[in-house]
Amino acid sequence: MTPEGLALLRRAAAELSLDLSAQEGQFARLLELLQAGNQRLNLTALKTEEDIILKHFIDSLTTLRGGHLNGEWRTLDLGTGAGFPALPLALAQPKLSLVPLDSIRKKIDFVRETAQALGLSQVTPLVGRAETLGQSEEHRGQYDRVVARAVAALPVLAELALPLLRVGGLFGAQKGPISDEELNAGRRAAGEVGGRVVEVDEFNLPISGDARTLIVLEKQRPTPAKYPRREGVPTHQPLFWKAK
Repeated sequence: MTPEGLALLRRAAAELSLDLSAQEGQFARLLELLQAGNQRLNLTALKTEEDIILKHFIDSLTTLRGGHLNGEWRTLDLGTGAGFPALPLALAQPKLSLVPLDSIRKKIDFVRETAQALGLSQVTPLVGRAETLGQSEEHRGQYDRVVARAVAALPVLAELALPLLRVGGLFGAQKGPISDEELNAGRRAAGEVGGRVVEVDEFNLPISGDARTLIVLEKQRPTPAKYPRREGVPTHQPLFWKAK
């Protein structure tokens, strides 16, 4: 990480009221590993130092807004891709037990290798789909927290995430600007699968000013057994939402 990149990381973290001074070396190493891995595996469209720091590292850490991840929570990262938000969260909140989930093996292999290189023993990457995990005894109702970053429409995310949560658990959906139509459909979908929207946090990403929304859902009661539906159905036939 260049001196300019380090200054950018510090400034953006300060805007989120985060002190990453103890983790700066690990974030620099993560940047190096991501750029090297991207050349081999085409993991992410973001390639410049500035974009990676702001739109991967800092954007991932906005999940910490509201304090919902402050604790020793078992947390699943739904659709982690190249490890976001899981890897930055593991660096910033080492008490979290993180399970980055993705259906693409090459990405999970990268996340696993990167977590090992960074000494993140609390990160346990997993290849799979939320529809399958949500119907398995090993994962259904077993997580304290679920997070997802720009994965799908809110009604889809509600159906995929809430079955994985224990009652009382929270799901944080990271999105850009969200329409009233999508939010209302997400509220209805959450109610259908056992939860409710408890927070809609609209803000701007540090430095870049890009619009973001962090939507928090709470699991209030057990999810009906028919949810989540089989693989692909939640995406192609979202609850209370016309798929785009």
